[in-house]
Amino acid sequence: MIKAAIVGGTGYTGVELMRILARHPQVELALVTSRSDAGQSVAEIYPSLRGAIDLTFQAPDIDALADNDVIFFATPNGTAMHYARHLLDRGRVVIDLAADFRLKDPRLWQ
Repeated sequence: MIKAAIVGGTGYTGVELMRILARHPQVELALVTSRSDAGQSVAEIYPSLRGAIDLTFQAPDIDALADNDVIFFATPNGTAMHYARHLLDRGRVVIDLAADFRLKDPRLWQ
């Protein structure tokens, strides 16, 4: 079983990712973060996920994230850059859904 975390679980991409991972037979969604909704249950905010995800949103924490095999970043551009190196150095897989690592020269994107 692959243990996964989502950083930025309350945005559109994060919610859709929760739906997908909750149904994946080889993934255990173990952590979902949200700065604004930390402490609230996923099911309270997203009733459609009740019964599928029994987690509480947590504030992002590098050590808690590193306890997972794969960490998805469903965050605004620039966020994953602050965490990725630490997680990669710990042997974790990082998947960023924003633009942070898409371009060799980010100035071309601006």
